[in-house]
Amino acid sequence: MRLLHAVIALARLGIATRFRLGGAYWSWRRETAFGRDAARWPSAAHRRKAMIEYAEWVTAMRSHIRR
Repeated sequence: MRLLHAVIALARLGIATRFRLGGAYWSWRRETAFGRDAARWPSAAHRRKAMIEYAEWVTAMRSHIRR
């Protein structure tokens, strides 16, 4: 269930940014999470896991705000 909520959160974020993955927000997010040097980034699998964990955190924070 958490994975479904995470995917929905990522989809909402994608819609909000019009899926401009090379845009300012996504570039900033990538740089903040992984640094500027792409050669030092973790593997693609680890980056995907980090994105899901971030989306799960966003979902949890939204549910806390609603309470």
